[in-house]
Amino acid sequence: MSVPTMRLGDCCEIVSGATPKTGVAEYWDGEICWATPKDLSDLQGKHIGDTPRKITDVGLSSCAAAVLPVGSVLLSSRAPIGHVAINTRPMATNQGFKSLVPDPGRVDANYLYYWLRSHRSQLEYMGNGATFKELSKAVVAEIKVPFPAIHEQQRVARVLDEADALRAKRRAAIALLDDLAQAIFFDMFGDPGARTGRWPVSDIASISTQVTDGEHLTPKRTSSGIKLLSARNVQDGFIDFEKVDYVGPSEYARISRRCDPRPGDVLVSCSGTIGRVAIVETEEPLSLVRSVALIKPDHSLVTSQYLAALMRTPALKARMQQSAKASSQANLFQGPIRKLPVPLPPLELQQDFGVRLQSVSRSKERQFAGLAGLDDLFGSLQQRAFRGELWKDRGI
Repeated sequence: MSVPTMRLGDCCEIVSGATPKTGVAEYWDGEICWATPKDLSDLQGKHIGDTPRKITDVGLSSCAAAVLPVGSVLLSSRAPIGHVAINTRPMATNQGFKSLVPDPGRVDANYLYYWLRSHRSQLEYMGNGATFKELSKAVVAEIKVPFPAIHEQQRVARVLDEADALRAKRRAAIALLDDLAQAIFFDMFGDPGARTGRWPVSDIASISTQVTDGEHLTPKRTSSGIKLLSARNVQDGFIDFEKVDYVGPSEYARISRRCDPRPGDVLVSCSGTIGRVAIVETEEPLSLVRSVALIKPDHSLVTSQYLAALMRTPALKARMQQSAKASSQANLFQGPIRKLPVPLPPLELQQDFGVRLQSVSRSKERQFAGLAGLDDLFGSLQQRAFRGELWKDRGI
């Protein structure tokens, strides 16, 4: 069936954001939530109900920012394009947004959220600008979205919510297995924050053959090709390929001269949620942006499993987060990573730790396989829903 389309400019109010002067103290630390694209980059789920930074009424009045009502769809329009969330409390945004306040009689916010999220690559292609790409208000207004009747939009959103909830449960099960892995670590090696002197202590630089980070320039993204990972893809214990970007072969060749992730390498998130750690397990080529650090362990000194588990302990996570706070850009850089302390138990004990993790890993593999199936199902449901074919086979 054919689904009628509407321009976003005809069914939503498009609201830009702004930033009060950062040097004026009375503009900041107020009661008004103030979102940035960075706040959306590590968001788990579709709702945003709080922000790290807040502004005052005076700060709001000093600039072109506006308070979005609850149920608006926040759409990041630059750095990067295409992050989406629905606010559960009134909030303003910075200039990196073209947010949408839907006409409630014609547009369901949850339906629009899923449509925008599934068309991120298309939104990125619509960006323009010489220095960095940005979605203008005029471009957003012209985007055509298939909008069935409002009750049908709500039904589609409910189906996608249910499918997304199943994926969230799988991820929660994976997180519990990660907790079990950390319990095994503490049982075998103790708390690295206790400084018991049980093992000699080295540092990341000394137990690695390379410590680097991803591409610093903005990569030329493509709609398919070689996966390009950013901080949002690095989760504790696994790499999340759901919201992945892509680069072409020539761009990959250029980026790989700086960083070339291989199986057994350790990745660290360096912006947003600082200090998430995952091991590269796939043989497929990968590219990284600046927000991900790459550590290639010297396997004559440490195993990948031991190093990743060590870096996920509260003691080392706290060190990484403190280093990021000390930076004017609130990012984790290579220097502090290189200096992170690494207790060095005997390699045989580290390898035994890896053996004990195998049963946990097998359980995780089963969970990941189930998650991959749910991801495929979710993608199929989205495609059929936006073509008006979700209930076609049932004659509904």
